[in-house]
This record gives sequence, structure tokens and C-alpha cells, in this order.
Amino acid sequence: MLKLLIDSSELHKKVGIPKGLKALVKEVGIKEKKKLGEICIIFVTAERILQINEKYLGHHYLTDVITFDNSFKGVVNGDIFICPEEVYRNAVKFETSGETELLRVIIHGVLHLCGFGDKSESEIKIMRSKEDFFLRLAMK
Repeated sequence: MLKLLIDSSELHKKVGIPKGLKALVKEVGIKEKKKLGEICIIFVTAERILQINEKYLGHHYLTDVITFDNSFKGVVNGDIFICPEEVYRNAVKFETSGETELLRVIIHGVLHLCGFGDKSESEIKIMRSKEDFFLRLAMK
């Protein structure tokens, strides 16, 4: 089950939820042979994601996505915190659309929940490849 939560009513106006989001998340689970449980995608302000990053990860910088894995007994569960402000800033930086970048970070978070990392060069290469694959599926 996929839940979408938005931190503030002001933020709600700024977030364009991509069409077919639930189907995309399900497709990631199917292709990665994972049983999906409850995945919450929580859209938060820049201030809030900075607080989360500092408190739980010890990082003192803004980020676009933070994933907390709550998987249990082979069922994928977790919370994906997304800062649309950072996502859209990165879209400009990477010369892509806001929707494409938003889909990428959602896919990125779901892939983390499926067990993929992004700490080493080899992990990053696999993560990017999978992100690109699922983005192509989403854009069809």
C-alpha cells in the first residue's frame, strides 16, 4: 500500500504528484521480486528535511530524499521523505523536468527499500542504471 503525505498545506500547492505513481512503485517491486507492504512518501519542506538529515543521519546539509527502511520478514516497508524544493532545484541543475527528477528520487527511495545502496562507485552505477530503467518505464 502506498501512502502520500504532505507536510504542509502550502507545500501541497507546490507538489505535482506524477500520474501513475502507485503503478510505478508496484512495478519496481515486481521487477525487483519484492513483496511491497506499506510505503509512505512524505513531502516536506527544506527546513524539515534538513532537521531529519541532521537528527537521524548526522549530516548537516540539505538533500532531496531520505529513506528509512522498516522492512520486516521479507516485506518491503518504509518512509521516503522528499523535499520538492531540492528536487526542483536539482532538475534545473541536471537540465531535466521537475516531474522527471521527482520520479527519479521516488524510484531512488523505493530502490533503497528494495536493498540497493549508493555508497560505493559500483553501488552508484547499479542504482543509476536501475533509476534510468524505471524512469523509461514511467515515461511510456
